[in-house]
Amino acid sequence: MANTPPDKPERFGPRTRLVHAGRNPSDQHGFVNTPIYRGSTVLYPTTDDFLHRRARFPYGTKGSPTIEALETAWTQLTGAAGTVLAPSGLAAVTVALMSCLKAGDHLLVTDSVYRPTRQFCDSVLQAFGIETTYYDPLIGGDIARLFRPNTAAVFTESPGSQTFEVQDVPAIAEAAHRHGAVVLMDNTWATPLFFKAHEHGVDLSIEAGTKYVSGGSDLLLGLVSANERCWPALRRTFDAFAMCAGPEDVFLCLRGLRTMPLRLQEAERQALELARWLETRPEVKRVLHPAFESCPGHAVWKRDFKGSSGLFSIILEPVPPQAVAAFIDGLELFGIGASWGGFESLITPFDCTGYRTAAPWNPGGPGVRLQIGLEDLADLRADLEAGFARLRREAARAA
Repeated sequence: MANTPPDKPERFGPRTRLVHAGRNPSDQHGFVNTPIYRGSTVLYPTTDDFLHRRARFPYGTKGSPTIEALETAWTQLTGAAGTVLAPSGLAAVTVALMSCLKAGDHLLVTDSVYRPTRQFCDSVLQAFGIETTYYDPLIGGDIARLFRPNTAAVFTESPGSQTFEVQDVPAIAEAAHRHGAVVLMDNTWATPLFFKAHEHGVDLSIEAGTKYVSGGSDLLLGLVSANERCWPALRRTFDAFAMCAGPEDVFLCLRGLRTMPLRLQEAERQALELARWLETRPEVKRVLHPAFESCPGHAVWKRDFKGSSGLFSIILEPVPPQAVAAFIDGLELFGIGASWGGFESLITPFDCTGYRTAAPWNPGGPGVRLQIGLEDLADLRADLEAGFARLRREAARAA
């Protein structure tokens, strides 16, 4: 077997590409993985080399073999022109937005967006003189009527954070490109394995490597991949910000990348089985999972996506807040935590009614988001059954 990466990786399947992408054992004395390179200062052999920055990595903020390995692997996986790594998923969102916006621009953002992204738009971008308008996530091609002469970009997230509306990204991208606007997408839920963002018209695709790329709930990392149109501006902005990911986190992400297809497949299987069981529960009013026909945008998911991950939401039948707390607080196997994509199951309550503006949120009951991990499903069901019993008792007590 050769110690160098195989030629023309696009001829292989995604699992094969992920095993081999971004690593070159011949550069590492035959060792399989690129090691962790830590450092800031890079030494040059001569004054002339220094003045002309003749170095593979001219300074620590410009990259390292570890960073280059993950950038290369992710670029191959996404089919992009290039990738940059940021120290968190939100940092990836911010550098992507700043690469295509300037003072006086107008930005369209889905009303179902990850709330920290919304807060960045309403605070930092507003202070920089960039106006944000939120749109109904199910608007599709009708988004064309929202464009203004100064609309520079459209931000999509599919499915939506917490509420799981699936957007018609190709229709939105077509309208945006007719206007000359850049299309961004937070593709963390599906990853490039289940949704090829660039193939569906996205210019800048954002991923929180903290989630499924890592798989271990033990790092913070963001990735932004760009097509040919947006790559130069993204790289310039990234270099100007010097927004560097930590070498240990990059190394761990590289390690997680190799097994991501297998973990996603199992997450999908586990989540679908548990979601179908929850759909039968009398305490559950509705399941918000893109693979379910009742989920907004299901037909688009079925058309454009290759699978689903382990994250979905449920809407409970109306009960007082203390009943929801009793349900969640006593769970043994579901941690109460805001992240997801790891090996452990998580659960969080949510309520979007206070900040949704374009598509008001009126679900008819309390919202709960679940991340399904790798535990035995029988144990997860038993844990939830005990939680539902606590919910019923607390609801009866409050009645």
